[in-house]
Amino acid sequence: MEAIEDLALKPCTSSHYLRPYRLSYRQNGTKKFWDFMRTHDSVSILIFNTSRQCFVVVKQFRPAVYMCEIERCNPQAFKNQDEESFSCLEDPLPAVVGVTYELCAGIVDKPDLSLEEIACEEVLEECGYRVPVTDLRRITSYRSGVGVTGSKQTLFYAEVTDQMRVGEGGGQPEEGELIEVVEIPLEDSMKFAYDESLPKTMGVIFSFIWFQNNIAPKLAKQ
Repeated sequence: MEAIEDLALKPCTSSHYLRPYRLSYRQNGTKKFWDFMRTHDSVSILIFNTSRQCFVVVKQFRPAVYMCEIERCNPQAFKNQDEESFSCLEDPLPAVVGVTYELCAGIVDKPDLSLEEIACEEVLEECGYRVPVTDLRRITSYRSGVGVTGSKQTLFYAEVTDQMRVGEGGGQPEEGELIEVVEIPLEDSMKFAYDESLPKTMGVIFSFIWFQNNIAPKLAKQ
């Protein structure tokens, strides 16, 4: 996962996933503009393995996170961003600075499938568990990246057992995915959530808190 080589930066002139726009508008008599990007909505799934009392999350290299760290250490890294040529990155940082812990998740790009069906597909592909659609619990939906994308993410909860695991997970290599499945013991989950040395998404923190408020009290009574 961390064998990242031959990094080069160039402008993005077209993409299947991002579409940049500039909106011009008038608000309370003042003319304004705002740059934003349209992206796909998405689903994410908080997975709890009841056999071993642990959460199942994923770990993967995120180029955007990596490049934020690159620019933090080298503010000149994006100086050629408007040029139609590659800008090779000299002495890049270790790839580990771009690796994050996340919930199992995926974009909503299959109009013939429901959100629940897409979520179940992602759980199988990324984590190897076969979860029936009827076993999913919808937690909530929210807007992410409101200053840049404004896309909607819907969060689900799924309980799994060891017997429901039918594969290794890891994503789809043919689509360039390289995902590591990670188990977080329940008793360590809140320490993990607030450990800033372990880069993670807000979805992990929020969902772990939701679990503590809504599911953990029932477990304690059993």
